[in-house]
Amino acid sequence: MDLIKQYIIQSISTASNNLRLSTEKIEVVALLRETISNSGNLYEDIKKMKKITEFSTLGIRLNQIYDFLTEERIDFLKLSDQFKEHSQNLIKDLNHMLDMVNPATFKDSIKKIKSEEDKDIARPAEEKKMNTEEEISVDLSKREPDENIFEVSESDKIKEEIILSEEKTIDDNSFENYESSVLKSIKPFDALLKELSEKEINTEEIEKYADIMKENEQASRKNGFNIIANMHNILAHSLLLIKNGILIPSSELIESMRACLIVIVALVKGKEVDISNYLNRAEEFGRKIINQKIEENN
Repeated sequence: MDLIKQYIIQSISTASNNLRLSTEKIEVVALLRETISNSGNLYEDIKKMKKITEFSTLGIRLNQIYDFLTEERIDFLKLSDQFKEHSQNLIKDLNHMLDMVNPATFKDSIKKIKSEEDKDIARPAEEKKMNTEEEISVDLSKREPDENIFEVSESDKIKEEIILSEEKTIDDNSFENYESSVLKSIKPFDALLKELSEKEINTEEIEKYADIMKENEQASRKNGFNIIANMHNILAHSLLLIKNGILIPSSELIESMRACLIVIVALVKGKEVDISNYLNRAEEFGRKIINQKIEENN
């Protein structure tokens, strides 16, 4: 597989790890990865995706990544950061596509792309009057067995790869245990925020929850949930800054910390709500914390 395909497929996988996927959606991600992997002309296929309603926004995003990889002068020292940005930007568009299709409708939509390819192949074949009396059909269900492999066994392999890769990161704990571990600290942490808003500073409690947030950050990263991990990291840092008297628990600061909590709960529970405002506020808060820590160390 060429590097462009690998980069795009891994970007999609990383983005999907930040979504809570049902079995059905895992299969769609597997089919999408497989479609990219088996594409004979990825550039043309992405162009066609942009014209299909279900894939339009995702196709636009994939086209931007493709252009970056083929037209830009790549700075390999910064490629890791660029990959993270591409994967992050894919999350919303991938989620949008997954909400619009299921495995069956995805395959139907892919046929729209494949049918255009078949027409292009059929034209020169007809001009040469190949020894056949049948027209080339665009019905994928009537294709030779190699196409059936594309439809079934290869997608099953990739689906298993996604599921197994997630299971490996969880070690002996199921996702339910991870979810329970993260969510059980939410209400007590929110209660701590209320105490802080009332200027009740309990150093031991702050240290305790800073440690819990660090543990949850590590568990989230281990399971591939980077956004959730970042939210826990922000909360842990903010608590330590409050403990050291660097941050004053103002109402604005408390609400920014609460925004982190809302993002965590929404992503862990897979809530179908728009949390972009909370996420933006939480990330901006995180950037301010990092700057303050840098200034403090200087």
